[in-house]
Amino acid sequence: MATKVLQSSGGMQMTSSTSTTTTITTTKLKKVSQSSKVVEEKTEQRKSSMTMESFHLVTKSFEIPPGECVPMFDEKPKAVTVPEGEPKVSFKARVSGNPTPAVTWSRESGKPIKESAKTFFDSSNKQYVLKLKAITADDADNYKCTASNNHADAIYTFSLVVGGSAQMDFKKMLKKRSVPAPKTEKRPITEEEMLKILSGADKKDYERICAEHGFTDFRGILKKLKEMKKKVDVEMVKVLKPLEDIEAKVDTTVIFDTILELRDPNTRLMWFKENEMLRIQYSLGKYEMKQMGTKFMLYVTGVTLRDSGIYRLEVGDKTLTAKLNVIDEPLKFLTELKPLRVTERQTAVFEVRLSKKTDLPVLWKVKGKELKRDEKFDVSVSEDGLTYTMKIKDVRHSDIGDYSLCIGDMVASTQLFIDRIPIKFVSNLKNTRVKEKGKARMECELSSKDVFIKWLKDGKDITHNPRYTFLREGKRAEIIIEDCDLADSGEYAIVAMQESDAHEYVSSANLTVDERFATVKSGMSDIQSPTGSPAEFSVVLNDEKVEGVWLKDGKEVTDMKGIQIVKQGAVHKLIFDKVGDEHEGKYTFMAKGAESEAVLAIADPPVIDPNVLELLGAHPVTVKAGHTATIKIPFKGKPMPKATWYKDGIEMMDDERTKLEKDSESTVLILHKCVREDSGAVMLRLKSDCGTAIANLHLNVVDKPKPPQGKVEFLERTGKCIKMKWKAPRDNGGKQITNFIIERRLVGKKSWIKVGEVDHTTTCFTNNKVEEGRAYQFRIRAVNAEGVSDPLETEEVFAGEPIEPPGMASQPQVADVSKEAVTVTWSPPSQDGGAAVMGYIIERRKKGSNIWVPVNKELVQDTKYKVEGLVEDMEYEFRVTAVNRAGPGTPSTASNSVFAKDPIRAPGLVKDLHVVDSSNSSISLAWEKPEHGDEPSGYILEMRADDAKDWTKCTKIPISGTNYTVGGLQERMKYFFRIRAVNEGGVGEPIELDQGVLAMPPPAPPKFNINAKLKNQMVVRAGTALCIHVTFTGSPPPTVTWLKDGIPTKGRETINKGKEHSQFLISSSHRSDSGVYRIQLRNDYGEAHYDVNVLVADFPRPPTNLKLEEEVPNTVTLKWDHTPDIGQDEHTHYIILKRDASTATWFTAADRVFGNKYTVTGLLPGRKYFFRVIARNNIGDSDPLDSKEPFVIAKEKEHFKLNMKEYVRKDLSLKPEFVVPLKDHSVCRGHDCTMSCAFVANPQPQVSWYKGEVKISENPKFWQTTANNVCTLTIPTCSLKDSGEYTLVVENSLGQAKCKCKLFVFDKNDKIMLDSLAERTAKGKGKYIM
Repeated sequence: MATKVLQSSGGMQMTSSTSTTTTITTTKLKKVSQSSKVVEEKTEQRKSSMTMESFHLVTKSFEIPPGECVPMFDEKPKAVTVPEGEPKVSFKARVSGNPTPAVTWSRESGKPIKESAKTFFDSSNKQYVLKLKAITADDADNYKCTASNNHADAIYTFSLVVGGSAQMDFKKMLKKRSVPAPKTEKRPITEEEMLKILSGADKKDYERICAEHGFTDFRGILKKLKEMKKKVDVEMVKVLKPLEDIEAKVDTTVIFDTILELRDPNTRLMWFKENEMLRIQYSLGKYEMKQMGTKFMLYVTGVTLRDSGIYRLEVGDKTLTAKLNVIDEPLKFLTELKPLRVTERQTAVFEVRLSKKTDLPVLWKVKGKELKRDEKFDVSVSEDGLTYTMKIKDVRHSDIGDYSLCIGDMVASTQLFIDRIPIKFVSNLKNTRVKEKGKARMECELSSKDVFIKWLKDGKDITHNPRYTFLREGKRAEIIIEDCDLADSGEYAIVAMQESDAHEYVSSANLTVDERFATVKSGMSDIQSPTGSPAEFSVVLNDEKVEGVWLKDGKEVTDMKGIQIVKQGAVHKLIFDKVGDEHEGKYTFMAKGAESEAVLAIADPPVIDPNVLELLGAHPVTVKAGHTATIKIPFKGKPMPKATWYKDGIEMMDDERTKLEKDSESTVLILHKCVREDSGAVMLRLKSDCGTAIANLHLNVVDKPKPPQGKVEFLERTGKCIKMKWKAPRDNGGKQITNFIIERRLVGKKSWIKVGEVDHTTTCFTNNKVEEGRAYQFRIRAVNAEGVSDPLETEEVFAGEPIEPPGMASQPQVADVSKEAVTVTWSPPSQDGGAAVMGYIIERRKKGSNIWVPVNKELVQDTKYKVEGLVEDMEYEFRVTAVNRAGPGTPSTASNSVFAKDPIRAPGLVKDLHVVDSSNSSISLAWEKPEHGDEPSGYILEMRADDAKDWTKCTKIPISGTNYTVGGLQERMKYFFRIRAVNEGGVGEPIELDQGVLAMPPPAPPKFNINAKLKNQMVVRAGTALCIHVTFTGSPPPTVTWLKDGIPTKGRETINKGKEHSQFLISSSHRSDSGVYRIQLRNDYGEAHYDVNVLVADFPRPPTNLKLEEEVPNTVTLKWDHTPDIGQDEHTHYIILKRDASTATWFTAADRVFGNKYTVTGLLPGRKYFFRVIARNNIGDSDPLDSKEPFVIAKEKEHFKLNMKEYVRKDLSLKPEFVVPLKDHSVCRGHDCTMSCAFVANPQPQVSWYKGEVKISENPKFWQTTANNVCTLTIPTCSLKDSGEYTLVVENSLGQAKCKCKLFVFDKNDKIMLDSLAERTAKGKGKYIM
């Protein structure tokens, strides 16, 4: 903790404590009473009491979380003055804060609060209360109310002043002064009286006393004095000077004095008025008795007519009397108001002095209207209540007129004359050059804002020309020309004029408009858009001021329906609300020096009518075998989609039986000579770049049934019967099987004989009519409504011992694969079944199907066979069955599946290997498929570090996609990459990146991360820490350099640097640390800088060279040289103090003086004064600058005649009314907004602020003040949510008045908002205060 003492202007010292953060202190002193008495040109200073109120805020943390705040006093305890013996005094405070603060009470002197005091919380009024009882002089002290939470301590200090008895009238004693007692004609002192005087004086004073009373015979009087002392007997009370009659004026102080020689110093003195003894100790200061040696005095203060009479002093056996005669003189003006001529912007001072104090109302009038005290007019009364002063600050031309002072029927009038200041151009118009369609600004600054101006172009008045925008802000004048064209070139001039000044002040400059050309920064791209969807073409030029035109197929686009033409700065857009067929075409954007074109095409996904899909799903397509099946499915889509038909998941291709047709609205599948195998699930797939549509249906080909399944099983073979069993056909031909027909023939015979028939539920049959030893062959046919199936023939079977079929051949091997044929080889079975193998049956099936189809009609004698008639890209499996005279044997296991296609080629070179992104530990790559060779199944990515020779694979298995991120890399290491494609046909040739890649983020220039914590203005109190923390980005990390006023910093600072942040710290700042600090970032790809203006605030240095001049009678003009800190701190001002040479107390003559010249009024003629000038800012006060010698105001005697009129009291009651309304405001986000207005009302009204419908008067976020009928609302650090309508309601017993305004909060980068405000201001549609 550090402690500093702040010296206030009233001479009182206050101590404030500051923590390591910030302390805010405000102090208010109020003078309660002060009086002095003048006795024979000797002044005695009486006790002065001052009430004091001050506020301290000691913060504990740098950052406060959102939603929390420091403690604040919503209602502050008031300093009071009470008489001794007052029964009780209460102090009340209301506080707020988050977290809720704790409230404590204490005394500044360190003494404990007496035990009878009570402290409690009033829950109904939400107030903290300190109650003191039976007030004594010991209770007088400065008391503290402390509200504390985690963020700060709020301390409010107030004083309790304990005066005399309860009957003292402080108001009558305030600023009272007495005048010297009138001199009366004294008779010459006799020799006897002189002897009495000398007898009570010291010997060393004998000669002086004789000289004062005109006795020249000094030796003779001494001789007689010695003789007298020998003769005089000792007396108890000896009167050396009796009481004398006095005549005095009203409101003066009268002194009865006598010189007594008391033998007993404890002798009691009693004063009487008439016959009533004066009770001096209970007179509330009316009477006061004093003693100076042998001189005894009775003071009568503020005499009135009732104080006239006989006053008597009784002391011992002596009685002294004197008469007091009080004279009441009429009220009159001692000085006149004189006409005054001052220079504009100076301070005019009118002063009138009265003959005596008065309780009549005093009114100052300006041009016949009553003057109200405000910042412009300052009305004051001197301490003796006789001199009335009115100051008109910063006089303007409008202040010229008659000024008068009215006291009852007395009126003093005069006139004020003002000399105008010539207008000067602080900054002139400057020559300006802009491009065509650009914005031209020409501005100047004048020495005064109260001027009339007009604008000229080439000598012609353009003030009312709507082509131009004219802005006035204070002393600044500006002309804005939007969308400049070549005709706007020329000479522009501003002419300034002012009232009572015939001279015209001119400033001119030339505007040059250059022709503007543009180039295309970002052109259009072709668009494919669905029908009815929005689309847009966009062209970005390098110049936002250049206009352009849109063409469609060579014709300008003007009023085409559904098209909008939009221009946003340098971006030109052609927007389609809903794309239709009429919008297709070639579009061109043309501007001066630039052209871009692109094509718009319709892109609708294929769609099949849901009703058609529902119908196909509910009803299969049925056709008889041998007939033609035609399936037509309509669709919609643009561009025309690719139609693909699938049968059981296998794509159908055009062949002799299958025809695929398609037009723009439908696709047709035609199957000629349908066979039962054509039955199954049929799917249509429509695909385009815009989407896919699928239709599913079932095709049912009705035919005679297929043969019964599989091999016939012989259950019994004897010489008497042959019993057989079979399986029902796998395919019933689409119709129910009715029965089976069984036929037989002898082996070697060709004719078949029907031997039986069974129904469809029976799959067994017994032939009883056989001959033992004969070989038979049976066949079985299935019958349905469409006909009879092909037969299922059995092998030869003997009626007795059978011959077994041959064993299983080896697994077939496939070789010589092409898209039309393959060669199948196998090995004979190891067992022939007892009979020689007669040949082989070769079968094929589609992968995933259970149906085997024989590929040869005659038995193949060889173990090698070429299978032809395959469908390209279809996957097949093959098997082989050996046959002997007993029949076919068991089929072999299926061969490995194989696609019917030509041999696969290895892929070609990968295209466009490039880097997509990178970081400190990874690099992302992407590429495109090879143009040559067959489709790759994956990619092999290899890398090599810069310091390595061998290539290593990035993945264990090939990469399936066309991009990959390589991780785990060493930071800033260079790596080389190559890639090759791979498929079943082999590995392609590698392709390598042209150069190595560094493992680091993509190169980027430095950039600051500007946030609310980093501001370009900082104010730091001297002795506290100066800390600037910045964050930034950049790759590689930039180097950071700190500069102060353009020079690299060096000395007491500590600089911490990181890759993305840097901090500048001075632990204890000095005034010399003020300046512009620049943070400079630089890397290989650019540089950036940010400036922070730092002001280190300290106690101001004192002003110098104080000079005093009496420019106006009874006034003193003080001139001094500015403190060196006046230009660095806008809050620095001066306090002017004055002191009568007869007292040690300084009084404030003026506060908040910003110039280096001030005129002090209200000075009494004949008095000596000292003056003091103190510089003050938000930190505190400087050392004082005092005048070395006292300044004397010469006395003037003036005589004038006073004509008094009868005073008639006026009814001043007034309903609230706004004289200056609120104005709309527009504020950049993060800035403060202050809105104010003025009203008139009597009695004083109640003031309430609203935002929308919500009352915000008690909201601590908003700061509001009401003083001198001026209401001010301040919104600190505006945010976007503060925008809205604000209402002020002023209400008293006579009525109410409302005033509204709007607040717009915008972002500093919101260019559209700024342009809109400028346009509204120029056209007069709205007035906004920025």
